[in-house]
Amino acid sequence: MTNSAVSSLSTPSSIMVEFLRSRTLDNLPPEIIAQARIRLLDTLGCGLYGSTMPWSRIAADVVYEEQSQGRASVFGHRNAIAPARAALVNGTAAHGMELDDIAAPGTTHPGSVVVPAVLAIAQQFELPGIHVLLGVIAGYEATTRVSSGIGKAYLGFHIPAIAGAVGAAVGSGVALGLPHQQIMWAAGIACSSASGIRSFVQGTGGMIKRMHAGRAAESGVLACMLARRGFTAPLAAMDGKFGLLEVFGGKNANPQALDDRLGESYTVSDVWTKMYPFCGAMHCMAQALHTLRMKHGIVEGAAISKIRLGVNQRATEVHTEVRPRETMAAQYSMPFTAATALLGDPRDARSFVGAALDNAAVCALAQRVELYLEPAMESTEFPRNIGSAHVQILLTDGRKLEATADHAHGMPNEPCTEDEIREKFSRLAGAAITEDAVARITELVGRMETLPSVAPLTDVLCAGMRK
Repeated sequence: MTNSAVSSLSTPSSIMVEFLRSRTLDNLPPEIIAQARIRLLDTLGCGLYGSTMPWSRIAADVVYEEQSQGRASVFGHRNAIAPARAALVNGTAAHGMELDDIAAPGTTHPGSVVVPAVLAIAQQFELPGIHVLLGVIAGYEATTRVSSGIGKAYLGFHIPAIAGAVGAAVGSGVALGLPHQQIMWAAGIACSSASGIRSFVQGTGGMIKRMHAGRAAESGVLACMLARRGFTAPLAAMDGKFGLLEVFGGKNANPQALDDRLGESYTVSDVWTKMYPFCGAMHCMAQALHTLRMKHGIVEGAAISKIRLGVNQRATEVHTEVRPRETMAAQYSMPFTAATALLGDPRDARSFVGAALDNAAVCALAQRVELYLEPAMESTEFPRNIGSAHVQILLTDGRKLEATADHAHGMPNEPCTEDEIREKFSRLAGAAITEDAVARITELVGRMETLPSVAPLTDVLCAGMRK
């Protein structure tokens, strides 16, 4: 190690990397290994379901036309390709229906970035299962700490795409067993690749948000592959002058978040498992409305004269689209999602694609949704800062039903059980792969740390698709 590398060990970024690369099966609590398995299973379910979507198919077609060389693969495809390109497609799929997990503080999506990156590296170098789990643990931790270190980014940047690239690089490097300096180089390369803007919220978002996770995963894998060969980068690219935190966070940057209380807890055990296929800022609202519907037996839109949603300032600015024309817009529309929660199954991703966007009853009810600013819903504390809501349903018979929700099922303060997460995986994966493949993946992930190679798992991911 060079003198400059030794001196860099005192920086928060270097301390974080050294700590994460030194984690082993022996010095990690068993429950953290168990949570890493759960995170892996949940993300695989999201990725398998997302692989059936048009954006994932387009990405796969483009990547396979390139005929790149490697040992990694894309969900549902047997042919091997370069690991960075596999990470691009699988990350796009995993983030493809707004069902992938969220970590706080920082409010980022670690799973859809870290898992595809680590799996691609594991395939390329035929790594054992425990290396995958260690990479997942490290990648989740790095992603969330970088996100927290950025703080509140300048308006318009999409933090998961920015912090995720670094998390993918660190997770991939840890999985591969790279030395400290090379992981720092990989993180530095990823810092210069980090990008992503939030233009997708304006009603014509198209497909690009899905690829934010894919590009971050791809950047992390490529950075790792380059650093392994000796490609260098600034060791202070995360927390130094003109580093990632300063550039994206400005005066809100907090480098100490990178190494603050390392090891006291781990991100993999403190994440939000998303149960609804739309923006997390609307989960509290949708769950509250759906609960009122089931409690009071609301069965048709004609019984509802109006829906009033008391929300925070951000929601009144971002989530107001009444008649979304595409999936991305529907997944960010409070009126459409509120109507879906009252007339359909808000957990069903099919409610936000294709002909469902023209559902006459849902579209009519969405017209009767009113958003208003409710100061009591403003907060800087997670999870209230995500999307607390006061909901009112005004019925045609004169009754008014109302509730206030500041958390939704799946959030860290109301976590899903392991059985619920396995059910979610089976439901999502079952849309893409056979029942036998669902059972096989569940079994393999359940003993991931004992697998001498990741090959049995990736074989099923590639070959278990429904005909």
